[in-house]
Amino acid sequence: MAIALVAMAGLFLSLYLTLYKLGLIGTLACGSGECETVQLSRWGDFLGLPVAAWGVLFYIGVLALALLGLAERWEAAPRVSISLVGLTLWGVAFSAWLTWLELYVIHAICRWCVVSALLTVLLFGLSVWDLRSLTRARAQAE
Repeated sequence: MAIALVAMAGLFLSLYLTLYKLGLIGTLACGSGECETVQLSRWGDFLGLPVAAWGVLFYIGVLALALLGLAERWEAAPRVSISLVGLTLWGVAFSAWLTWLELYVIHAICRWCVVSALLTVLLFGLSVWDLRSLTRARAQAE
């Protein structure tokens, strides 16, 4: 359940950034102006979509897998947990690349992007913990 809640927080955050990037809201509540610098940089899009829209898709995927893992049929199956670890590991790698771009290419730090990166790391940690718990429970049952 914790993974689903964190994924929902990330979904709302990335949706907020996507709406800004698409011009559907006026300004970002950032405080420093660096969020807009990052969002409007040439790195604000990836493969034709705003980076934040990729975040929306990522968080929807994590949320869907987390909710699937709560279903009785999939509760004890390691496939969902393994998928969550893989997806969130990809998210950590992508967030690390984006953070590198902010620090060394764009020279601006978006506070919302940092929060999203931290949420992604938290999701990865929770996913690993979930998989390890499931593995331990299966080993004890045998």
